[in-house]
Amino acid sequence: MIKKNRRTVILQGTLFTSFRSFEGEIMIEKGKIISIIDSNNKENLSFFQNAEIIEAQDKYVMPGFIDLHVHGGGGADVMDGEYEAIRKVAATHARFGTTAFLPTTLTMPKDKIIKSLQSIKEAKLKGTGTAAILGIHLEGPYINPEKKGAQNEEGIMPLSKNEFLELNQASGYLIRLVTLAPEMPGAIDFIRWLHRKNIIISAGHTNVTYQKMQEAIQVGLTHVTHLFNAMRGLHHREPGIVGAALSDSRLTVEVIADGIHIHPIILKMIYQMKGSEKIVLVTDAIRAACLEEGNYDLGGKEVIVVRGQAKLGDGTLAGSVLTKNQAVHNMVAQAGISLLEAVQMSTYNPAKCLGTEYRKGSLEPGKDADIVILNQDFEVELTMVSGQVIFRKEDI
Repeated sequence: MIKKNRRTVILQGTLFTSFRSFEGEIMIEKGKIISIIDSNNKENLSFFQNAEIIEAQDKYVMPGFIDLHVHGGGGADVMDGEYEAIRKVAATHARFGTTAFLPTTLTMPKDKIIKSLQSIKEAKLKGTGTAAILGIHLEGPYINPEKKGAQNEEGIMPLSKNEFLELNQASGYLIRLVTLAPEMPGAIDFIRWLHRKNIIISAGHTNVTYQKMQEAIQVGLTHVTHLFNAMRGLHHREPGIVGAALSDSRLTVEVIADGIHIHPIILKMIYQMKGSEKIVLVTDAIRAACLEEGNYDLGGKEVIVVRGQAKLGDGTLAGSVLTKNQAVHNMVAQAGISLLEAVQMSTYNPAKCLGTEYRKGSLEPGKDADIVILNQDFEVELTMVSGQVIFRKEDI
């Protein structure tokens, strides 16, 4: 295990900084990137002396992935309400390149949400030892039952500022992103209020019209949860939320690029309309992620995983078993975009959404040494968080 405070050099990799790609070396010390050297212009060779060397020849070296929407993985779920469950989720996704994430709650009874929030708070305070917690994504409980998807209808609550304050207090004020339905009673005022608190508001599990979306955007809504899924569809006389999301440059959209939630042609269309800067790749991963096919639990409902699809008994999609390295690969293979752009969607864009781009999301001197190394089959060879190697494929 590489020591966090020891000087480390990643040699001869193809670097994807989030903005450009080239052959080069990365120097790391005390958890930070201290220098990046183009292989064609090697300087500061003194950095190599007494340094721990990581060979990356013929491999891709990129910023660690940031996941804004993840419920579970490796047999654990955020809603388990246990510190060890949060650690398990973090460790599971770190194996696939995620170095930071927002643990994401489900629409469930308030006491279960509070227990989950408290466990995330504990994990944030103690640390996970792997992927870092950047905050919490509260998905629901303020959603439209008509578009609940796999969420629990019994847990849906009316919008309440006092109740939200109770939830946020339980979390240690870690809630950074809230998914809600903008058409629900009182939502516009609620969005305005959250925006003033510097909380990201996302439209999701919603039947909102195009006009109501415009109202929500005007008062601070900036994000769309898993675009095309669990929401009103696109219609030529009522563009709805999809029309607003695709046409408005103020909105960033989440995309589940597993080839199941969104057809490859639609992935291409989203890219053509939003460009590389307004798409954030997410997993929406559940407990079953990174495990074998079979029957699992999601918020008290049975989920059946077969051929990479996670569904309820009635056929409703129930999250995914996607990992971030797969999402990046799928955007290249299915949507036909460049690897550099796919990396940006999984690193810098989510960091920018959270306002943490000054320290995460790209390979630049002074930023946290959150780094993932992939081979040319897009398998994760190594994951580093703050300069410490927390996963190495060869150690499995």
